[in-house]
Amino acid sequence: MFPTGSKIIVRLSVLFDVDCPLTLFISPQAFISSNKLSFQGKKKMALWVILCVGFLSLVSSVQGYGGWINAHATFYGGGDASGTMGGACGYGNLYSQGYGTNTAALSTALFNNGLSCGACFQIMCANDPQWCLRGSIIVTATNFCPPGGWCDPPNHHFDLSQPVFQHIAQYRAGIVPVIYRRVRCKRNGGIRFTINGHSYFNLVLITNVGGAGDVHAVSIKGSRTRWQPMSRNWGQNWQSNSYLNGQSLSFVVTTSNGHSVVSYNVAPPNWSFGQTYTGRQFRY
Repeated sequence: MFPTGSKIIVRLSVLFDVDCPLTLFISPQAFISSNKLSFQGKKKMALWVILCVGFLSLVSSVQGYGGWINAHATFYGGGDASGTMGGACGYGNLYSQGYGTNTAALSTALFNNGLSCGACFQIMCANDPQWCLRGSIIVTATNFCPPGGWCDPPNHHFDLSQPVFQHIAQYRAGIVPVIYRRVRCKRNGGIRFTINGHSYFNLVLITNVGGAGDVHAVSIKGSRTRWQPMSRNWGQNWQSNSYLNGQSLSFVVTTSNGHSVVSYNVAPPNWSFGQTYTGRQFRY
């Protein structure tokens, strides 16, 4: 398919501003016997090929969409990430909600006034060999990083929980350049609906959303009503001002990519405020 000595350039400039040259030889013997490279040169080329192949395997192992984008990352919340609980998305206890410490607060340019809550991002430290560690992380947007310093518009910035930051960079770095891309969220179990508020004010917190992860529209239906659109109150809290007591509740959840999931009769007729009910899930 390729003649001896052909070269394929795998462009990685988006990520590290380098090319990945893979020089192809007809056989290992031809590579070994080539007098064009010194022994040390052959070792370096072999190592470079291994690193390139490994890198390409890494970035293709996650279902992503869209290209890689440059940004920066810092950390907050302490070594146990206790300072990341709560937040502008309204998720409360991130451990009990299933998000754990793989979370991030987004700068204004990424937060989208809260509509990005629940979205997942793959992040890698880049272009800083002094502080970067190998590998990547996947985090969920659970908070807002207010303007001030690195989070000022139009900066793309991730304020990560400290534990997950230390998977891609050394603690002493403080701030590192990164590359990121949106990826699909993989969740355990179904979408969760936590009903708060009171009669004529149903405030539903929606968590554990797979697929695109970020909810952009919700509709609710009581067993004695038609479908009604809900309005977003804040974060991922959605409200309805209808009287729905004593009715089973169904929901339609639509994410940013336009995909929807219908969960019929999620809450039984005797549902109560303060309780969480589980519906269907987006396919990964």
